[in-house]
Amino acid sequence: MPQSRSAKIIGNKRNLTVHVKTAKYRKPSSTKWLERQLNDPYVSEAKRLGFRSRAAFKLIQLDEKFKFLGRGKTIVDLGCSPGGWTQIAVKRNKGEGQVVGIDILPTEPILGATLIEQDFTAPDAADKLKQLLHGKADVVMSDMAANTIGHQQTDHLRTMVLVETAYDFAKDVLKEGGIFIAKVFKGGTESSFLNEIKKSFVKVSHFKPHASRQTSPEEYLVAIGFRQIKEK
Repeated sequence: MPQSRSAKIIGNKRNLTVHVKTAKYRKPSSTKWLERQLNDPYVSEAKRLGFRSRAAFKLIQLDEKFKFLGRGKTIVDLGCSPGGWTQIAVKRNKGEGQVVGIDILPTEPILGATLIEQDFTAPDAADKLKQLLHGKADVVMSDMAANTIGHQQTDHLRTMVLVETAYDFAKDVLKEGGIFIAKVFKGGTESSFLNEIKKSFVKVSHFKPHASRQTSPEEYLVAIGFRQIKEK
């Protein structure tokens, strides 16, 4: 497989702009989406490298920044479909460790990963994932987001429900020193929730990968150095 490059380097590529003509049976929004895809260097690079989606480059740059992937890691990928993040996790495990993923949408099999097709918020989903793990996880990462309706505050709140559910799961399965990463929308992680996370991790920050579209409100919550809080 060809070598992947830094997401920032790819983003700096300049190609000839492709313009898509309107079609009789195509909505203007569909034309705009198609034109954006054709002019996106991450889309073409993902195809060249055999990645399932351009989102793979978001994880690549998150790892370049925070260095949490590597040989032999136990990794849980929440919201894994179509598999771009899972592919990177497996590749950087170098044939060792374990990668487990879950998504409400189907994900084509990926060699080196165990994938579940189920809604992560279902009552039994967390237990199914725990049963698959060989031990405590090094990384719990979530690229989940609620379906957006175009209202920023509502979209933010709906996605935060998923983030909080993922965080509760991470606290159960992470080993000491583990890392939790989750997609959030700008508007900020609620202060009360952020304060709660800071109790369980040594360092908490927000980061927007270069591979995220500039027009997208997404960024990532990165919590490093999990520490189990003992009940009083």
